[in-house]
Amino acid sequence: MEPNWQLARKQATIIKRARILEKIRAFFVEQGFTEVETPHRIPANAPELHIDPVASDGWFLQTSPELCMKRLLAAGYDKLFQICRCWRAGERGPHHLPEYTMLEWYRRDCDYYQLMEDCEQLILGLVNNKSWAWKGEKIDLNIPWPRLSVADAFSQHSSTLLSEVTDVNFFSELISTKIEPALPKNKPVFLVDFPVLQGSLARTKPHNPNQVERFELYIAGLELANGFSELTDPVEQRKRFEEEEMQRKAAGKPAGPFPDKYIKELQTLTKAAGIALGVDRLTMLLCGCETIDDVVCFTPEQL
Repeated sequence: MEPNWQLARKQATIIKRARILEKIRAFFVEQGFTEVETPHRIPANAPELHIDPVASDGWFLQTSPELCMKRLLAAGYDKLFQICRCWRAGERGPHHLPEYTMLEWYRRDCDYYQLMEDCEQLILGLVNNKSWAWKGEKIDLNIPWPRLSVADAFSQHSSTLLSEVTDVNFFSELISTKIEPALPKNKPVFLVDFPVLQGSLARTKPHNPNQVERFELYIAGLELANGFSELTDPVEQRKRFEEEEMQRKAAGKPAGPFPDKYIKELQTLTKAAGIALGVDRLTMLLCGCETIDDVVCFTPEQL
């Protein structure tokens, strides 16, 4: 019997992936971070309109480790990182898997600007030079990488101004059809300062109550990471979670249990920032692969 060619052809990429993970861990250890492991199966995820959790024996598989990691921050931990599996129901495509690998890191006593600098230094360290190419497009990594506000992106690339958008679904549609295709492919870019309707866990900007300190990192047009200064006001956080649940209900989605312990312990977290980065997508970029299927050992269809 011949070896499974679908698995065999990935071997060189899977070996590269292993080396990438080693370098990621080394980067954070050198920066004084503590690697943690939190449960994959939890009683409640943060409610989000466009993210559906996977049920698991009365609880849920995590869509992100953020609630548990921020509870550790609230308990006095300082700089944390984790590489783990996450699950989101119904997500499948060239850049999506229902089960995928996430890198998340959190810092006490800082804001989202520090996370952007972390991203620059991490990627530069993984590439080992100041440029590389993906899908034939040369990418210039010289820092600092541009910061483009969501408001400016709408002004430049959409006939609809950000101030005119009040519906979360319409916002998401414009981002995917107007903004993302217009972002530069030859330079990483941080899309920053999202409207409150797109930042349920992010801190409001001090001088603009309609925006939050949130960013997304795009490289070669591919969304790679989502980070923000953390909302640490438990009253405001509960209100935003309740609004997300109302939106889910209006969309015909089932209500989920409320993360009460997270809300309660948030009272002891004064200032922090955190970020989630897709390891599979990062591996795609670094290995020159065009689909997420090429950088994981098994896709769902191969099981």
